Amino acid sequence: MLTFIIPAFNEEGNIDRTAAALDKAMADNNIDYELVFINDGSSDKTWEKISALAENDSRITAVGFSRNFGKESAIFAGLETARGDCAVIYDCDMQFPVETVIEMYRIWEKGGVDIIEGRKKDRGRENLLYKGFSLLFYKLIGKGSGLDMENASDFKLMDRSVIDALNRMPERLTFFRAMSGWVGFNTEKVWFEVAEREIGSSKWRVGQLIRFAINNITSFTSAPLQLVTVFGVVTFLVSLILGVNTLYNKFFGNSEAGFPTVIILQLLTSSIIMFSLGVIGYYISKIYEEIKQRPRYIIKDIVRREDKDNNG
Repeated sequence: MLTFIIPAFNEEGNIDRTAAALDKAMADNNIDYELVFINDGSSDKTWEKISALAENDSRITAVGFSRNFGKESAIFAGLETARGDCAVIYDCDMQFPVETVIEMYRIWEKGGVDIIEGRKKDRGRENLLYKGFSLLFYKLIGKGSGLDMENASDFKLMDRSVIDALNRMPERLTFFRAMSGWVGFNTEKVWFEVAEREIGSSKWRVGQLIRFAINNITSFTSAPLQLVTVFGVVTFLVSLILGVNTLYNKFFGNSEAGFPTVIILQLLTSSIIMFSLGVIGYYISKIYEEIKQRPRYIIKDIVRREDKDNNG
């Protein structure tokens, strides 16, 4: 059985459309499936839509969060709820082609491949700033973690063994795209074109994307901490050069009155120290979040038809 894990945040216009399209595609290709919708604290009628579907169809499970916890939490809630032999992360806006899901499933069905990873041929209609920001983000993640993150997405089909491995990972601050690569297993890539969103608009804003990038870079790699060491080495070299230059001028009587060099050095070192303290402080805050051991999410409601039937 194939499980579709579908995070949904204010997607009331897409719920029925997505469920119907997936049902038709799976029926046409004779694939047993279930849909797990995760309502990530939506303020519209998303919960009403998915819970109504779940009440009338045993193949649909509706999971409702107590508030908005974010897509990462929704993905892991779906992984823990999934009952299938494999699962695919699928966006509710249907920008991931259903045909690619079927291609992924057929590859998995043959055996020997545990993760079929969707890679974007292009990023669709995104402005240049967003594209540039995304490329920089994935290059930083890739350099820091040693993983190939170019054109990566959440669009992956995973075997049950991979799902179980991810569910055993205890950290609270998660980055699914990187974690699903970190666990290893046999992986194959398929390429897809991002479809245009037909209903609604993207929920991401520039500020959210920046926070998302910083959180995930610091959650998955310690590379920014190495910048502190790099800055320290650079500052030492600059100070050494200026020190030698000052001594040379002093001994040969060419030193100038005043302390411009000292002031420049103080400003430079002070800026680097403050930046370095900021980086270290951010990592300490991440440690603080982890050791509190709060849950990744809180589920308020789960609707599954078989539960109602079993309870009479």
